[in-house]
Amino acid sequence: MRDEASIALQMLAERGADPHIEPMTSPAPAVPVRLAVTRLALTDFRGYASARLAVDERSVVLTGANGAGKTNLLEAISFLAPGRGLRRAKLAEIDRRVPPARPGPAAPGAWAVAATVATPKGPVQIGTGRDAESDSGERRLLRVDGAVARSQAALAEHVSLVWLTPQMDRLFLEGSAPRRRFLDRLVYGFDPAHAARVGGYEQAMRERARLLRDGPADPAWLDALEQRMAEHGVAVAAARREVTARLDAVCREPHGPFPGAVLALTGEVERSLEQLPALAAEGELKRRLAAARRLDGESGTTLVGPHRGDLAVRHAGTGMAAAECSTGEQKALLVAVLLAQARLQAEQRGAAPVMLLDEVTAHLDAGRRAALFAELVRLGVQAWLTGTEPALFAGLERHGQFFGVADGTIAPR
Repeated sequence: MRDEASIALQMLAERGADPHIEPMTSPAPAVPVRLAVTRLALTDFRGYASARLAVDERSVVLTGANGAGKTNLLEAISFLAPGRGLRRAKLAEIDRRVPPARPGPAAPGAWAVAATVATPKGPVQIGTGRDAESDSGERRLLRVDGAVARSQAALAEHVSLVWLTPQMDRLFLEGSAPRRRFLDRLVYGFDPAHAARVGGYEQAMRERARLLRDGPADPAWLDALEQRMAEHGVAVAAARREVTARLDAVCREPHGPFPGAVLALTGEVERSLEQLPALAAEGELKRRLAAARRLDGESGTTLVGPHRGDLAVRHAGTGMAAAECSTGEQKALLVAVLLAQARLQAEQRGAAPVMLLDEVTAHLDAGRRAALFAELVRLGVQAWLTGTEPALFAGLERHGQFFGVADGTIAPR
């Protein structure tokens, strides 16, 4: 990583204060400690050569024209949690691009994000960014409180993030992979170790697929990988089942203008856990993986495992599958699930997750917008919300911090 990015990572990850970042709003009245991003610094991230923002623990509203850079700020925050961020972009694609005719700072380097996160246990300093010196250019660097973290899973110990983006308006209409990722992010909020288990399962699955593709593979090596897949895979499925059941119990009843939702987890591994103890389910998955080696090698995929599971959501009032509901009702169901997650997490972990709500007002009528904002305030959620007009967020005027975003600059409104 180039010097400027390294400085941004180290300076903000190792220090609780940065003399170059000045508060942009007056502090909010004293409130119980909650989970909140209070300082954010970007270097060579998307359209930002450099950006600094200091806020308090209230919600943050970012408004401006389409393409102004609002979503880029939310994406930067999303890298404070395990995974590939809310856009799932390749790391090199995030590096700042400068139009040929546009004057500006020196040529950009690898991007970096640094932040201070307030937690119930105290502030945590996080720095992350792309390692430009890695062979693939797709390796992330990560520091937590100044120490190099071995894995992104370490982030789940400190930060819980959930998000809703315009692309997720089709969550119930597309394939199952986005729904699994959505569910896993909810699971992280209750079980931070879930991130490491998901990562361990996916790594073993990739290694097994490579061996089967390249062949001939050492049977003992395949046995070891399939054992890892079975252990991690059953644990992943069990955690998903537990959180789905918790959320289902809370979601079934309507909450204000938001509909009740019925949640269920489907899949072969999930069904085996209904009938077998966990150790027996591991043995069954390992047996099935071994039996599927030839087919998996020929197809280039893995035919059994929790990566085939799915989250099924139905409208509790009508019984309709979410995919059959109107666009507005689908959005309302998603919001209902996220609010249920916030209520449960605040009760069980002492702090609701940070919510990234990109263009959340789309497909929500005035009544549902007002109810959403009121619930965010009641739960003590720090939400980062984007939209084109401040008037869309009138319900947060006394409870939030408003900023205008234009041409790579951020200014208080």
